[in-house]
Amino acid sequence: MPPFSGLMLDESSRSKRPYKWQRVLLKVSGEALAGDHTENIDPKVTMAIAREVASVTKLGVEVAIVVGGGNIFRGASWAGCSGLDRSSADYIGMMATVMNAIFLQATMESIGIPTRVQTAFRISEVAEPYIRRRAIRHLEKGRVVIFAAGTGNPFFTTDTAAALRCAEINAEVVLKATNVDGVYDANPKHNPNARILETVSYNEVISRDLSVMDMTAVTLCQENNIPVVVFNLQNTGNIAKAIVGEKVGTFIGCTRNLEYRESTEGSLDQEDKILVSEW
Repeated sequence: MPPFSGLMLDESSRSKRPYKWQRVLLKVSGEALAGDHTENIDPKVTMAIAREVASVTKLGVEVAIVVGGGNIFRGASWAGCSGLDRSSADYIGMMATVMNAIFLQATMESIGIPTRVQTAFRISEVAEPYIRRRAIRHLEKGRVVIFAAGTGNPFFTTDTAAALRCAEINAEVVLKATNVDGVYDANPKHNPNARILETVSYNEVISRDLSVMDMTAVTLCQENNIPVVVFNLQNTGNIAKAIVGEKVGTFIGCTRNLEYRESTEGSLDQEDKILVSEW
């Protein structure tokens, strides 16, 4: 596949564009990477992710990614099988996220997007170790950084890893790409009258036990005032729209965040929307 060459902007244009987010963290679940589940990883899904990320990195937005590993191995599901303890199962799951990260890196670089994989524990033959200052420098140079192996500790989910890395690299938002359109007030599989919520506060997520992220991740985002946008990965263009701040899915944050979303709605000019939609 030829290198990605669209959306090239000069430095002055990049610095003047008032996007809502300048540095974002995209969380992609392992299940989403599986696509129609005929294989562990669907190349069409990784290519779609790569092209949408490419469209916004060329506009000057810095993008970091955290990948899950549930399409290959989910530690919590296997703990207790054949004597496998929870910690060992979680470490296997962490290695599954590394596999996904390397696959996604290869897809990104096949269309000309410089990408680095950093792991929470050392696998120096295939990826860099996670070093916060190095990760930030990669982002400043326009590279995509994929964080793998979760937090490097068992008993913590990749959602928590996404919240942690977001806080560490000073990203402005966690964008959670899932297989549903957003956060519902009830399980839509069991309740046909379930209604999607456009905005919701951290406290509501916790008090109503909404299935968004685990409570550790939600609390970490709340304490660091990190908004979360939950959206459907399968809808073409959603990643790019979420990254540049268009209204998509469900917005989770404190009251000030929710007001900010309303006040900045529609801030993209028509030229930017055309550029994003082309890819």
